[in-house]
Amino acid sequence: MTHFPIERTNVVQLFWLRCLAIVGQLATIGVAQLWLGVRLPLEPMLTIVALEVLFNVLTWIRARRGVERAKRRTDLDLMSQLLVDLAALTALLFFSGGATNPFVSLFLPGLAIAAAVLPWRNASQLALLSLVAYGALNFQYVPLDLADPGNLLRLHLAGMWVNFVVSVLVIAWFVSRMSRALRARDAQLARAEQRLLRDERMAALGAQAASVAHELGTPLSTMAVVVGELRSESLGNDALKSFEPDLQTLEQQIALCKSAIGHVQMRAAAPVRQAMAEWLPAFTTQWRLRHPQVQFQLHVPPDLTTRIEDTVQVGQILTILLDNAAYFSPSSVTLDVAATPDDVRFTVCDEGPGMTAELRTRLGNSPVMSTHGGHGMGLYLAFASAQRLGGDITLTPNTPQGTRAELRLPMATFFFGSRSQT
Repeated sequence: MTHFPIERTNVVQLFWLRCLAIVGQLATIGVAQLWLGVRLPLEPMLTIVALEVLFNVLTWIRARRGVERAKRRTDLDLMSQLLVDLAALTALLFFSGGATNPFVSLFLPGLAIAAAVLPWRNASQLALLSLVAYGALNFQYVPLDLADPGNLLRLHLAGMWVNFVVSVLVIAWFVSRMSRALRARDAQLARAEQRLLRDERMAALGAQAASVAHELGTPLSTMAVVVGELRSESLGNDALKSFEPDLQTLEQQIALCKSAIGHVQMRAAAPVRQAMAEWLPAFTTQWRLRHPQVQFQLHVPPDLTTRIEDTVQVGQILTILLDNAAYFSPSSVTLDVAATPDDVRFTVCDEGPGMTAELRTRLGNSPVMSTHGGHGMGLYLAFASAQRLGGDITLTPNTPQGTRAELRLPMATFFFGSRSQT
């Protein structure tokens, strides 16, 4: 006759715990009846155990049919489960000596569980019902029918010892499980708060970026007109011809700024899908216009047939990683692309001074002030965008020097297809 804890959110585990309790009750009845010389009213007691079995079967059916789609178990649900256990224990004690049964203190584990997981009002109600049941068992019960009444004290002491062991194991097991569940929940809440804070920062940055993009449109158009007029003047003016390469560079940089503004506007539109073999060379060509002095190499598998789902967002992440590499190592920047059935990996390597292990752990989690005057905002945005796509970015030391940044995106972000498809 063992009481048992109820896991609030795990119905399947509750089913197995109740199975153990039923086995313990049957074992106790069998030992008392066959070996200890206690003649118990088997018919009503086995009927109670059978009702527990039926209730447990219903619990299993409920878990199988509704655990995935049902809402989280409420306090009322847990209260009803504990009430059923209290009623079963009270009924079994009634037919086996009432308050004189050493197992009567098995009311306590149930109360300990209720106090730990239920609101104060529900726990106090269950405590009151336990007191009423215990008090009633002092006056109304079926006395134990012993073959040898002289063994009563010895049997009572043995039962108290078994009862103590069961109570200690049940309470200790439940408290440890509850503590572990609470720690896991607190960790999940902390991660959720970090994600919420990151998303709020991202939303604020997105709003600011949209506002800045809108404000920059007119000045860039004016600059493009002025540069165009200067190039027209340089065609017939020998004094301006020497500035023609500079004017061409200005036009390229203005075009890049307009392209960046266009990407901000495209973020509000539907994702742009394109074959990787077509998109990647065009993307890197445009990026090299931003850093013409950088020695850049692109390594792509010849049989790459992957299509990219959102070129704008992936391009934004790669641009940040490549910009950082070009800033620290203009003499050598490489981009390696590898595709597997599970993910696609972009690896950006540089030969710069590298970074400390402490800085690598901080970058991407929050904006970080660097010794070079940067704030780590670009990497913060890159890490957040990669996580939103279901991927991640890892920063490791490069060999022989520098930094190796790997962007891993799940194949859910991509899909395989023919290169000829667009």
